[in-house]
Amino acid sequence: MPLSSPIETIDARTTRDTGPGGSATSAWCRRYGPWAVITGASDGIGRAFAQDLARRGVHLVLVARRGALLATLADELRKAHGIECRVLVADLAHAGGVGSVIDSTADLDVGLLVASAGFGTSGPLISSNPDVEREMLDVNCAAVLTLATHFGTRLAGRGRGGLVFLSSLLAFHGVPGAAHYAATKAYVQTLAEGLRVELAPSGVDVIASAPGPIRTGFADRARLRMSLALSPDVVARVTLAALGRRTTVRPGWLSKLLGWSLALLPRWGQVMVITPIMQGMTAHQATGEQRAGPAPR
Repeated sequence: MPLSSPIETIDARTTRDTGPGGSATSAWCRRYGPWAVITGASDGIGRAFAQDLARRGVHLVLVARRGALLATLADELRKAHGIECRVLVADLAHAGGVGSVIDSTADLDVGLLVASAGFGTSGPLISSNPDVEREMLDVNCAAVLTLATHFGTRLAGRGRGGLVFLSSLLAFHGVPGAAHYAATKAYVQTLAEGLRVELAPSGVDVIASAPGPIRTGFADRARLRMSLALSPDVVARVTLAALGRRTTVRPGWLSKLLGWSLALLPRWGQVMVITPIMQGMTAHQATGEQRAGPAPR
C-alpha cells in the first residue's frame, strides 16, 4: 500500500486565533487553536468534530483514507466559516500513514488533536480474520499512541492545548461478541485517564469520550444492529464542552444510564449484563454473514 501524502498544502502563516463567536470563542481558540488535527474526519464522529471546530474558527487538518470526501468537506467548511483546511490522505493502519500526519503538520501551530479514526468488529474472536483484528489494533491503539505521544509533547512545549480520545461505552468491561474491539477501547480509555494527570501540569487538557450507539456507518461495518443511536453532532458538542473540565464524558442518556447502572456491579456482573445485549445486536450474524472487514476511515 502506498505511503500517504497530502493533497493540499496551506501556508501556516495565514492562521488566526479568533473565531466568529465572540470573546468566549476567541479564548477557546487561543487555548486549543489555531490548528486542530482530526483523524477519521471523512464521516461520522470525526466529521462532526470538524464541523463544530470550524464554527469556533479553528483551522483544520482533516485526516482519513478517503480523499474525495475530505476535499468536499474542506471546501464546505472554508466557504461556511472562512477557515483554513489542510487535507491529508493517510491510512493509520500503517506506520507510514501515521508518520505522514506528523510530518505534514510540523509547520503548523497545532493546539488540538482529535483521535477519532477507528473501526470495530463483532462476533466470536476465534471466528475472526486475524489480519483484520491486527489492523484494528494498529488503528485503534498503535496509531493513537504514536500521535498522542507526538502531539502531547508539542502541546506540553507550548504550554496549552488538548487531546481528545474516542473511547466507548464498551471500554469499561469485557464484552463477549466484541471482545477485541472492547479491549482496544479499554486501552484508549486507560491511556486518556493517565495522560490527563501527566499532562495537566504542562497546561494540556485530555479527555476520553465514551458514547454508546452512534448513527454512523460504524454499526454496518461492525455488523451490529443498534437502536436508540445518538447523533454524532451531539458527541462532538458534548465532548468539546467538557474538554478541560472532565476526564471522561458519556454523551447521551443511554451511555450515562448504562454507565451508572453497570458501575454498581463487579466486573464479572457487568460482563453478564452486557452479554445478552450484545447477543441481541449480533443475532442476525447466525444467518452466515461474513465477519466485518476493515472499515473506511
